[in-house]
Amino acid sequence: MKAVIDTNVVISSTLSLNGKPAEIMKLFYTSKLQLFYTVEIFAEYKRVLAYKKLSIAEETQFGIINALEVGGTFVESPTSSTISFTDESDRIFYDTAKANDAILITGNIKHYPDDSAVMTPADFLLKAVI
Repeated sequence: MKAVIDTNVVISSTLSLNGKPAEIMKLFYTSKLQLFYTVEIFAEYKRVLAYKKLSIAEETQFGIINALEVGGTFVESPTSSTISFTDESDRIFYDTAKANDAILITGNIKHYPDDSAVMTPADFLLKAVI
């Protein structure tokens, strides 16, 4: 199964090891989920993981970033969609998912267009065939 994971899912999986986002990341770590990322997505992961207010240890940040870089699939930034976004930084996640025929997994579903390929972690885990 192919996916793009929003930053909030990566962060949530780090802060709560027993939640749905952590289950999503476990699928990735066990090679049951192919993740796609661009330079912009990767930069956002790194930037947000380093937020001091999150108190994520540097070695944990490095481990996550390394796993995503090594295990994920780097793709060139896709052509930008013409859909309106409340937060323009969300566009790259959506466009990357659409360009790679992947599911976009996000905890902020209201930030994205109404699209069956945009799912919460809980919905993804219910609907995905892995």
